[in-house]
Amino acid sequence: MAASRMPGAERQGPKVPGGTVPRLYQQVFDILAGQIAQGALGPGARLSESSVAEQFGISRAPARQALAELERQGLLEKSSGRGYSVHRAAAPPASTEAAPLAEAGDDLRLTQLSSWERIYGEVESEIAARCSFAGWRVNETELARFYDVSRTVARDVVGRLQQRGVVRKDDRARWIAPAMTPDHVGELYELRWLLEPVALEKAAPYLPDGFLAGMRSHLEEAIANAGELAGPDLDRLEQELHVTLLGYCGNRTLMQAVSLPQALLVAHSFLYRWMPRLFGAEPFLPEHMEVVERLEAGRVAEAAQSLKRHLQVSRERAIDRIGRVTREMQPDDLPYLEKLD
Repeated sequence: MAASRMPGAERQGPKVPGGTVPRLYQQVFDILAGQIAQGALGPGARLSESSVAEQFGISRAPARQALAELERQGLLEKSSGRGYSVHRAAAPPASTEAAPLAEAGDDLRLTQLSSWERIYGEVESEIAARCSFAGWRVNETELARFYDVSRTVARDVVGRLQQRGVVRKDDRARWIAPAMTPDHVGELYELRWLLEPVALEKAAPYLPDGFLAGMRSHLEEAIANAGELAGPDLDRLEQELHVTLLGYCGNRTLMQAVSLPQALLVAHSFLYRWMPRLFGAEPFLPEHMEVVERLEAGRVAEAAQSLKRHLQVSRERAIDRIGRVTREMQPDDLPYLEKLD
């Protein structure tokens, strides 16, 4: 079977050291969903990739993803011409908090993000997607040219990618995004099951009231609707345990170490989009639930052991998923990525 061409990977919000960096598409989705909910965008109103990109001052890739997610949530429908229109019976998704309506003439560009943050999510997704196929050299100069930003901004992006474990320097001081080979994936998972249970035990005493109940509710809903889950849903559940919960450990040095092998979470964001139904109902859901249940019961050491087992069995699933994707997909070229031999 011929390999399919792979467009830009869908975008999801990563956590990087220093704070949460929301993906551009998610911000746009939240604003537009809020405007639809409040009537600022009424039934039949038309939206297109180019108009949304221009309105928010972003590239077409996150605009495309925001519109696709709005369609998936039933808020938009494909129009008879090009683009989308607001669905006649649109209702806001239950999990979406309505964004404030913009006043006439307001500039909706996402100016709250610094220059590197505006492109980081897209760059991370594009690189992580391609690491399932090969290793790559990242060219800062071409990255800056591609996104029409300064070399300083490109350097900031690559620096955050290094903190995230997505890239590293080779012995010639070049930025390299290593391939997600079975050996590399195995090493990353081994590091995760050594570090994450320690972070969990440290985080347990500091979890806010209601945090575990919220996690349980999200998992119960996901398990009940397992056949309808999409990539963004799976990403959020992964982030809630492996990033948000562990972040309460209070040990910044430990969390920096934990963040390095979590380049796997970035890769999974891509893999969930292309093969979300590889296992039918995602097997990590009951495994996450076991961790939550043991934390709720105050059995923290057992919860840490459950997390370790979850990561150990996840290793083989990840290797299998990457292998299947690489057999069926083929990445498009990007000028700032040079394939390694």
